[in-house]
Amino acid sequence: MAVREQAPADGLNQFSVLGVPVHLAENYSSWLLSRAEQKQGCHVVTLNAEMTMQAEQDPRLAQVIHQAELVIPDGAGIVFYLKLYGKHIERRPGIELAESLLQAFGQSPALGSVFFFGGAPGIAEQAAAIWKARSPQLTIAGIQHGYLTPDDQPQFEQKLKDLQPALILVGLGVPRQEFWIAEHRHLCPQAIWIGVGGSFDIWAGTKVRAPEFFRKNHLEWLYRLYQEPWRWRRMLALPRFAIKSVLYRLRV
Repeated sequence: MAVREQAPADGLNQFSVLGVPVHLAENYSSWLLSRAEQKQGCHVVTLNAEMTMQAEQDPRLAQVIHQAELVIPDGAGIVFYLKLYGKHIERRPGIELAESLLQAFGQSPALGSVFFFGGAPGIAEQAAAIWKARSPQLTIAGIQHGYLTPDDQPQFEQKLKDLQPALILVGLGVPRQEFWIAEHRHLCPQAIWIGVGGSFDIWAGTKVRAPEFFRKNHLEWLYRLYQEPWRWRRMLALPRFAIKSVLYRLRV
């Protein structure tokens, strides 16, 4: 597996992180807003160490990540890996990227409408209400919780197809949201699709994001483990990722 940086495509440099791509850019929001203005759809993946390790075990997930037009360095582990190769780039949490887009769509309604999909019943509604209060000009095309039955799916898919929102936030958790977007993005080919994980819960106020100290020192994962100790098994991917990154760098 060769580590390499590919030539820019649409203003983005692509670098391989243990076999999956991450794009390097100074301003991801501007790149996405340019796509929105041109009605060019794209899938945004927020890559962290845990997802990278999952992709190593699941070729389907690796393929989805490779096919995404934009993969951002969401986790501290990805930033650590890039530093091993002299790539100094700041972590770009998916929740912050989504917030910057929501603010931009609220300031420029001509960009189009937004759809909130995912979370437990009532959570997406609360999150959307918070954003509507912050940005009254934000056009919300629709809201749908993530607990759909198989019988509900066709009607929901038709709704998306009819509404054609320009920004679709999908909060189904990793990797379910990535698979869902890859399978359904053809319904709204001009939309920006982003998997936002638990962002709806944070916006709705049912969960609290890590304090600034933890975020600045790349310890947000530790705060999340404190909030959700049942995640400890999944968190084991973090030290495995770090060890593998160092060993791989030494080998290369």
